[in-house]
Amino acid sequence: MGLFVIWILAAALTIHAGHAAQTKRVETLTIVAGNKQHSFSIEVAETEQQKSLGLMFRKSLDPGAGMLFPYAQPQELTMWMRNTYIPLDMLFIKSDGVIHRIAENTEPFSEEIIASKGNVSAVLELAGGVTRKLGIKAGDKVLHRYFSSE
Repeated sequence: MGLFVIWILAAALTIHAGHAAQTKRVETLTIVAGNKQHSFSIEVAETEQQKSLGLMFRKSLDPGAGMLFPYAQPQELTMWMRNTYIPLDMLFIKSDGVIHRIAENTEPFSEEIIASKGNVSAVLELAGGVTRKLGIKAGDKVLHRYFSSE
C-alpha cells in the first residue's frame, strides 16, 4: 500500500510540473505609471489549461515577474486564490491597455471571488504589494502585444 501512495504522489507531482512548464515562455510587459516605466518579466497563460493553473502551487514570485491572462473579447472576469500560496496584486486591464481596477494583496488560499467589476480583456498577476510600492494605479497604461496602442 505504501508504494502505491508514493507512486500516486510522484505521478501528481509530475503532472503538476508538466502544467507549470507549459507557461514558461517569458515576455516583457511594461506599465507606464505617471512619468515612470516599470518592466516585468511575465509568463502568458494563453490556453485554458494554463489559465486554470495560473500561479497556483508556487511558493514565491519575484517582484519583477508576473503572469498575464489575456482573453479574446472584453468581458467581466473573475479570479480566486485557491491553491495559491502567495498574495498577489491582480490588475484588470481593458483592451486598450488601461488598468481598470487593481485588487491588492489578495489572500492566499481564499475561494472568495475577485471580480473585474467591468469588462476587461486581461488580468495581470504580480507579487502582492508591488503595485503600491511602485505607485501603479487604475488608469495607468500597460504596454504589451495584447493591448492596442490607441
